[in-house]
Amino acid sequence: MTDLAQRSRAFFTSQFGYAPEGLWSAPGRVNLIGEHTDYNDGFAFPLAIGMRTAVAAGIRPDRLLRVTSDSFPGVVELDFEALTPENLQGWAAYPLGVAWAMSRAAAERRPGTSLPGLDLALSSEVPAGAGLSSSAALECAVALALNELWGLGLARPELARIGQLAENGVVGAPTGIMDQSASLLGEPDHGILLDCRSLHTETVPLGFASGGLSLLVIDTRTSHSHADGGYASRRRACEAGASALGVEALRDLGPEDLPRAAAVLDRETFRRVRHVITENQRVLDTVAALRAEGPGAIGPFLDASHVSMRDDFEISTPELDLAVSSAQQLGAIGARMTGGGFGGAAIALVRNADAGSVTEGVARAFARAGFTAPNIFPVTAAEGARREP
Repeated sequence: MTDLAQRSRAFFTSQFGYAPEGLWSAPGRVNLIGEHTDYNDGFAFPLAIGMRTAVAAGIRPDRLLRVTSDSFPGVVELDFEALTPENLQGWAAYPLGVAWAMSRAAAERRPGTSLPGLDLALSSEVPAGAGLSSSAALECAVALALNELWGLGLARPELARIGQLAENGVVGAPTGIMDQSASLLGEPDHGILLDCRSLHTETVPLGFASGGLSLLVIDTRTSHSHADGGYASRRRACEAGASALGVEALRDLGPEDLPRAAAVLDRETFRRVRHVITENQRVLDTVAALRAEGPGAIGPFLDASHVSMRDDFEISTPELDLAVSSAQQLGAIGARMTGGGFGGAAIALVRNADAGSVTEGVARAFARAGFTAPNIFPVTAAEGARREP
């Protein structure tokens, strides 16, 4: 984090002409298992990773909001009175969307309070569009900063809701709450079992290092966007399926309900529903296997999750399928695409001794297929959002 911290502080000073009052950061995440379950009130099992997004921030004497990023040119300026979703566009909609959501929370907690303007400078080492939740890392870093600078005292589960509201209400991406929860609540060497209905979380030891295992991310470098229509159409299908089956959310159904679902739903909606129901069960089975047998036992659940996303939810791509199948053929304990789909990354749980050969073999498979060379790197479970010293 030292290099990112230094870069962030220097960038802030170069843009705004004074030193920031503080620096906050939040990590990206890898979802070990539990895809498209969060907005269905289900279960997910993500982990925060070491790659982080940082925001350097300073309070202004007026009501102006200024935001800049070292990934995009220029400074975006907006007066507080114009801070509404319809006025927020492009990359700046993410940090300013958080400011909008935080200002709403402030109005509820402290009616009549006038919040000061801010200068925000963003720097990131989380690759965008890779399925590692670069957007959630940004949202959570900004939310943590504003929570302190504006003195709101919101708890971390509330900050996760703030990030989700910004993404849903401003950016227009109908995502659930899993990404923000992972970024805010992560712990080293632990996954986060998240109940997306109650927002109850439980940290679960992963034991990868002690088990001689590495988790590889295979970034296919085919970018995706949750604001595109594929994600929204999957969510609508899930909501339609729940309605047709008479439940509040697909969380309320189990594998025993699949025969009834098959009889009631059209084929496509049934496949979408089947993925969510079985994926929820795989999350619980993965956690149970970790606790009872250790990380070497979770491979079959990762493999089955990918098949379900490929065939039932239909969110995989040829690049993701090749990443998974080649890693499996090269000895991975388990592999699956991760993230919202339609591009992005896959993960492979491998023995440390096999990490090099899996990395090289997957790269060769991509070259033979004529695909863009993937970016393959190991990740470890890391600490969640924090103020940097």
